[in-house]
Amino acid sequence: MLTGKQKRFLRSKAHHFNPIFQVGKGGVNENMINQISDALEVRELIKVSVLQNCEEDKDTVAKKLSHGTKSELVQIIGNTIVLYKESKENKTIELPN
Repeated sequence: MLTGKQKRFLRSKAHHFNPIFQVGKGGVNENMINQISDALEVRELIKVSVLQNCEEDKDTVAKKLSHGTKSELVQIIGNTIVLYKESKENKTIELPN
């Protein structure tokens, strides 16, 4: 579980990122979860955009993604979700205590 200080730190890191995944009409599926897991292993911190035509609301999408990828939900801002998962092999982000 992330502390408030750690979430603030990660939000500031993710601010300049562009979303690398989009959740559209099909919603969240197993293939998407696998791809996002792989991306989290490489990058640790990613943004996911929820498109207007997505049938699920962004909170549901965020829960499904964070649960499916076993990652931490950092923030939902507008239609963008920020996810963090500590990498096993490519650790680059050092969280504050």
